[in-house]
Amino acid sequence: MTQLEHSTESRKGKHLNYSERKDIEHWKQADQPLSNREIARRLGRAPQTIHTEIKDGTVRQIKRQTHQGKTYEYEQNVYFADAGQTAYDKARQNSGRTYQWIQAPEFMAYADYQMKVKKQAPDVVVGRAKLKNLFPEESIPCTTSLYHSIEQGFMNTINLDLQLKTRRKPKHSRTRKNRKIMGELIEKRPDVVNTRETFGHWEIDTVRGLRTGKDHCLLTLTERKTRYEVIIKVDGKDSEPVNRALQTLQEAAGQHFSRLFQTITADNGVEFAGLSALLQEISKVYFTHPYSSWERGTNENHNGLIRRFIPKGIRMSDVSTAVVRRVQDWMNHLPRKILGYATPYGRLLEEVSELV
Repeated sequence: MTQLEHSTESRKGKHLNYSERKDIEHWKQADQPLSNREIARRLGRAPQTIHTEIKDGTVRQIKRQTHQGKTYEYEQNVYFADAGQTAYDKARQNSGRTYQWIQAPEFMAYADYQMKVKKQAPDVVVGRAKLKNLFPEESIPCTTSLYHSIEQGFMNTINLDLQLKTRRKPKHSRTRKNRKIMGELIEKRPDVVNTRETFGHWEIDTVRGLRTGKDHCLLTLTERKTRYEVIIKVDGKDSEPVNRALQTLQEAAGQHFSRLFQTITADNGVEFAGLSALLQEISKVYFTHPYSSWERGTNENHNGLIRRFIPKGIRMSDVSTAVVRRVQDWMNHLPRKILGYATPYGRLLEEVSELV
């Protein structure tokens, strides 16, 4: 019989079920047992499948027989459907790839703590552990495996503990013309700022609590190269309190201000109307186009981190300065993948030591 003329219907990918195992048991324990090939033909399976099933489900029995007053014992191999099903279930439990790092409770406890308490992303946890050699290499998974383990329930961390487990849609950039020119436009900003090769180039914005009414707000400044964040609580979203906060920052930096703050990029909000005049001949100020938040992308992303702790709708005047300081410290000590899993604070110290 050639391959083209065979009459056996193939059932690839289908496992034997308990009913078929009972049929095998009946045929094998009959007075005239069927051969493995005959059973395979009747069930429409490959002979090797039946051979393996009978091998796994065969049990050795010791039987006794009495003849002429004497009892004799002899061994007999018998196939049972229950034994075959038990062997199958055990094999299924052990099937699939096993990950050695899942047997590493130290790393799993560390990862849960970093993600649930320290609010770090899975990629940061994995990258930081490898960078600092905190665990043996085989105990540290890749980022994708850690995400899969969270999905499968191997970790105490669940998806609700992860801050940004979403698919972000790309934004289509379009440039709008500025109705009011507050200063130099972003087109005139030097290329060295765009490449993030040098330190001292900042993006600035304000974060509000209430959408309407008078309330305090946060003035945020983000350094483009190190991702270092400065958060200052100001009396309102007007140019006067913003200017006062920047004057205080200028006094604290002293003679180093112009080197620490070479350029500042702002949007067209009314709170930055006096920014160019305030920093004239000290720092270069550039303004983005209307509705072009991606032109200050680093600062916008950092504002999103702040929202984890100070969500929209909270009255900013009720947020204490101590809370603002803790949020700033958390952001500056958060390892970043883009920094090689170093922290913004560590990178800032390196840059300042070179300047000073």
